[in-house]
Amino acid sequence: MVPDSPSPGGAGAPLGERWRELWSRWRRALGGDQPRPPGRFSAGTFSHRAGTRAYKLFVPGGRATPRPLLVMLHGCRQDPDDFAAGTRMNELAQAQGWLVLYPGQSREANTLGCWNWFVPAHQERDRGEPAIIADLTREIARTHDADPRHIYVAGLSAGGAMAAILASAYPDLYAAAGVHSGVPRAVAKDLASALRAMRQGPAPSAWPRPRRDDADLVPTIVFHGDEDTTVHPRNGAELVEQARWTSLEGSSSASSRQLHIERSSVPAGRAFTRTVHRDAQGRVDAEHWVVHGSGHAWSGGSPAGSFTDPLGPDASREMLRFFAAHPRRETGLS
Repeated sequence: MVPDSPSPGGAGAPLGERWRELWSRWRRALGGDQPRPPGRFSAGTFSHRAGTRAYKLFVPGGRATPRPLLVMLHGCRQDPDDFAAGTRMNELAQAQGWLVLYPGQSREANTLGCWNWFVPAHQERDRGEPAIIADLTREIARTHDADPRHIYVAGLSAGGAMAAILASAYPDLYAAAGVHSGVPRAVAKDLASALRAMRQGPAPSAWPRPRRDDADLVPTIVFHGDEDTTVHPRNGAELVEQARWTSLEGSSSASSRQLHIERSSVPAGRAFTRTVHRDAQGRVDAEHWVVHGSGHAWSGGSPAGSFTDPLGPDASREMLRFFAAHPRRETGLS
């Protein structure tokens, strides 16, 4: 049974219009068209044996649980508020019902607010900043009923470099990673080697290639501007290689790789090349977006935040799409 059809969708209205109005009223009667309550963006502090960090957490309106959780790591000279404004991630998270966690780097740990991705003490599991962020992720997941199969990490620049470290160190926690204008894991051991990798891009032999199997490979989406003069675009290509590499026989051979290359542009915006990588079973394990003409900036971001390029494709929306398609294979948090 449906409600009576009101004007203008009455007897004299076209049949299609009448049914659209009837369907809309029926959905409203069932609560299906009610707007989602506004979300909350609140501050907190997390204390850990390796240090204390402030954070911001966005919780979308509504009661649907469990929710996906995305950890967003800001770049140098940024903070959680600036990063949230520039990426517009909270707006998308509100619409799609995601939790978004923004850990903040301490200026005592780095005077420029950079995550210390280039220091060996912060490049491994259960040590330094990776341990702080991973345990904060677990705490938020536990207290806010996050879906353990849908926990992700992404970042910009130094935050992107730390996201790559977390994906490699905690494949049992993070289901997929997004790296924007970042560098691969363990390409630097000090500030000098970090600056070299940023300016020139890492040599393929610069990063370690330990034996890994499919369970260790975290699907990764990479964005990089091809006119980035702060972090060389070559780092983006190496990030994809690092994310996909495994020493199991035949798995990294050219014959087992499947590529789909798309060249397009944003209306009145920038052109881009998107390369989709598939494994031997046809599963997407990496996407590489090269934004032509863009510099060191979050593609498709808002000028309300720093280091953004509003003319590029929407990196935030594309990352959420990629993440939603890649749940973690095993359930339960480590």
